[in-house]
Amino acid sequence: MKKLILSFVGLAIVMVAVMPAVCVVGQRRRVVVRRPVVVRHPVVHTTLVVNRDHPIRRALPATVVVRPAHQTVVVGAPLIFLPPLTWMARTVSLPSGDRLVWQDSEEIKRDEGWVDTNFGIDSSGNALFLDINGKAKLNFAEVTFANGNVQVVDFNERTHGTGTYRLLDFADGRRVSTVRILAKSESDDTKLAVYLGQ
Repeated sequence: MKKLILSFVGLAIVMVAVMPAVCVVGQRRRVVVRRPVVVRHPVVHTTLVVNRDHPIRRALPATVVVRPAHQTVVVGAPLIFLPPLTWMARTVSLPSGDRLVWQDSEEIKRDEGWVDTNFGIDSSGNALFLDINGKAKLNFAEVTFANGNVQVVDFNERTHGTGTYRLLDFADGRRVSTVRILAKSESDDTKLAVYLGQ
């Protein structure tokens, strides 16, 4: 009888030890996938600020979203606005990589409305290029040179699609301090890239 009781106790111990393993094998493995949380900051509109000597006289957007330059560049000379140039949109190919001396980009979204983007360049070259990936309505660009001259390029609020365009030529080679572009995305999002070539 003692042997029988010991056998039952031993069997019970073995069953208790094996049971969790059998339960784990029978269960499905649950995998929790954590997706990155996209934090959307509210769009903050502010009054559009243009210099009183700005040559474009048509009604400009009252409010814009301002994007500060990734690199701050200080222009030491007083600003002198040159007569505006009307932009002729022609797609071009970018120069080879060794002829590009500077580049930067900014992404704008449809729900932001008009976006005032600023690019701090502070480099010398002879041509600026604008690459659009998406669809954007363009208002104007201000190209500020190190000597204080500001060349305004008037886009006339026309919409342009994906492509690389020549923004401005200055064949004599000049030091570009900043480029400011006022644009509005007409696709869900649009990437604007500015290149300086030599």
